[in-house]
Amino acid sequence: MQSKYSELTITLNDEFVEFIADFVANLAGDGVELSTGKIIVRSESDLTYVKDALVSLEGTLNGDIQLRYLLKEKDSKDWIKNYQDSIEPIEAGIFYIFPSWYMPKENFINIKIDPALAFGSGHHATTYSCLTTISKYVKDGDSIIDVGCGSGILGLACRKMGATVELCDTDPVSVESCKENFILNEETYTKLWEGSIDKATGTYDVVIANIIVDVLKYIAKDLKSVCKEDGFLILSGILDKKEALVQESFKDLQLEQRIHKGEWVTLVYKKQ
Repeated sequence: MQSKYSELTITLNDEFVEFIADFVANLAGDGVELSTGKIIVRSESDLTYVKDALVSLEGTLNGDIQLRYLLKEKDSKDWIKNYQDSIEPIEAGIFYIFPSWYMPKENFINIKIDPALAFGSGHHATTYSCLTTISKYVKDGDSIIDVGCGSGILGLACRKMGATVELCDTDPVSVESCKENFILNEETYTKLWEGSIDKATGTYDVVIANIIVDVLKYIAKDLKSVCKEDGFLILSGILDKKEALVQESFKDLQLEQRIHKGEWVTLVYKKQ
């Protein structure tokens, strides 16, 4: 290990910690440590690019999330082990999400995710809510597409329910993390690509999109067009104060379920 490493501390409102940590981990691919109102990223590489990306994200979110930064060079220590020690497994409905240094759990559908690769590990309210809706709406033999797949956790949950799965993400780091997590779980997908829903060639029984509101609005037409008649759309990543924008974009569908957890909303629609 090098004698020095880069440490970026991000201070923010605690309700947004896991959402921002998900974004950061897909960029950095290194250890991301969470605490109350704080995210710490450590890497042997310079983390200035992560800070710059977060500043850009703040602009995209129109000030909804405010971040403060402290970037330092520090002497090396065993921070990877410290990071691993800070990650706890989570139960989300019928699913048990755990890192590879833990053991699977009986009487659950086990999904192994290493958060050092991509943070999507079930802790964030939107991921958690999506997992609970998957257990309700996804059936054996269904065809699924996960748009903005991140770590692949939602696609893995669908696959373990017996569905066939396609996935996509505009972030190449997420695509690689998704591949690695499918291998880690000894599961297979039908297709995985870098890009968005516009590259999809099929139609699906369930369409999942856990992404920010602005993107949900922008791709609403495509999301609806690839959903089969009587199929479901599971939409998440929605800040409650922006929920009305999503509701307006999908008002031609039937709202089946609304889950409000913390500041985040998950909506399930049926296409009729």
